[in-house]
Amino acid sequence: MTKAAFGIGEQEPASRFSARDVRARATARLSLTLPQTALDPTHRPHRGDHILNPDLYREGLSAIATPAAVLVPIVTRDTGATILLTKRASALRRHAGQVAFPGGRIDPEDESPLAAALREAEEEIGLDRTCVTPIGFLDAYLTHSGYRILPLVAFVTPPFALVCNPDEVDEAFEVPVEFLMEPANHQQETRAREGISRIFYAMPFGERKIWGVTAGILRNLYERLYS
Repeated sequence: MTKAAFGIGEQEPASRFSARDVRARATARLSLTLPQTALDPTHRPHRGDHILNPDLYREGLSAIATPAAVLVPIVTRDTGATILLTKRASALRRHAGQVAFPGGRIDPEDESPLAAALREAEEEIGLDRTCVTPIGFLDAYLTHSGYRILPLVAFVTPPFALVCNPDEVDEAFEVPVEFLMEPANHQQETRAREGISRIFYAMPFGERKIWGVTAGILRNLYERLYS
């Protein structure tokens, strides 16, 4: 059907990865109400590093995992939705230079995981929360390093200005949702660390390599919105 075929008040169907289409999918399939199991330290999340590496799961890891929250910022560009990611500072002691979402541990002062995700995004990249519309949470993600991450999907409306905190982030950049939600780009790789092989998702994008926890959370976003 052409544009001319639409009647008064009708809208042309949104393309699969347009901001309107992604927002519609996220609004229909995600919720800001967290299930009780997401906050229960005794519950073993069904998302995490242990899914591809069941031998890496340590009994009781869920109970001692540090609660954390990250923002999954979907930018509503006219040319198609993108996801805002960061490159962690090269001087950091852990995970230096890796691609990540804005986020970190939930502090006692944070009112909620949502508040923690917004605070961390402001602190790391200067993302003004007035540009951010929270939509809903993905599944809790358990890392083998001992974090229980709650990913908050939100839409970011341009224009906005970012100021990276050099102590935490080297740069921020955007990747098209169309690329990240294409399952053919969801590779599985293996890396040995301390004599133990670990399987993880990887999504190479040009000179950037999105892998590990970040890629695992993006895979969860794909499964919730597009599979």
